[in-house]
Amino acid sequence: MNLQKLGFTAFFDIQLQQLTIDVTTKLVGRVILEHKHSYRVLTEQGEYLATVSGNFAYHAFSRKDYPAVGDFVVIEQMPGEERAIIHHLFDRKSKFTRKMAGLEVDEQIVAANVDLIMLVMSLNDDFNIRRLERYLVAAWDSGATPVIVLTKADLCEDVTPYLKEIESVAFGVDILTVSAQTGEGMTSLHALLTEGKTAALLGSSGAGKSTLTNALLNTEQMKVSTIREDDAKGRHTTTHRELVVLPSGACLIDTPGMRELQLWDQGDSLNASFSDIEQLTENCRFRDCKHKNEPGCAVLQAVEEGALDAARLTSFFKLQRELAYIEKKANTDAQLADKRKWKQISKTIKKFR
Repeated sequence: MNLQKLGFTAFFDIQLQQLTIDVTTKLVGRVILEHKHSYRVLTEQGEYLATVSGNFAYHAFSRKDYPAVGDFVVIEQMPGEERAIIHHLFDRKSKFTRKMAGLEVDEQIVAANVDLIMLVMSLNDDFNIRRLERYLVAAWDSGATPVIVLTKADLCEDVTPYLKEIESVAFGVDILTVSAQTGEGMTSLHALLTEGKTAALLGSSGAGKSTLTNALLNTEQMKVSTIREDDAKGRHTTTHRELVVLPSGACLIDTPGMRELQLWDQGDSLNASFSDIEQLTENCRFRDCKHKNEPGCAVLQAVEEGALDAARLTSFFKLQRELAYIEKKANTDAQLADKRKWKQISKTIKKFR
């Protein structure tokens, strides 16, 4: 194992050269598994169970400040043990995030430093185009390249209707149709997973992510379960995020199924994912057209003429409202966190006066 094979590119090497901490007695590794209060870190010298240092925890003010699966960190091995202390977290080149479940407004990093976001959806009754739209928004915001992977092709007699539906919402995104059972499409999937690359598998339970991971590993490392026959819904078999190294040398992050993905995006990814609506907006009579009931609205005209699916416009409005709420709430929480941070700093300064 070497760092380059783990995805340690020039982006991270530049950061390493600029570190002010002494790294001569420390190791650089990648987080492959996240426990409740500890992490599994893979290095060139082996694997270690690690926890963050007290100084690290002191300067961490939210979940995003802590390591996540896929992150690169600097660790110090504890003498005579396979345990280590995490002293530094490298800046991320990409991250797939979502809002944490529940009422708390905080960012949860699902996978860090990935090159490919593989959105996995099965070709059965669980196929949901509105869910895919939501995943695409988050994928475009991650900084990685989204790829749609349609699984269980061996159970589908005709994939054409599915492909047409996806092509109407996923502009410029590659679509792979695969079957882990028959091997259909696996060659194309292998071609994307080359040494040094990192991909993350994301999708709902029962989509076949763990089965796909096992097929790529040529082993039964990940536990799998059958879907429920009454509604084609999946059972949660993957309970944690884990990074594995494939025989090709690529890194793959398998994640638990997400029945609902609450967005965290505060950038332009909504417009990127709904580029068809954005293009229509340019022809609206008013620049600030909300596409509700304004005269000369090109978007509403497209719906009336059947050029734009009304359900897609409804989905756009829903995600737009959700992101606006998250942004407003996150900004308020960030201000409160900043106040707490400076209050803590002030207390520390007073101790040394």
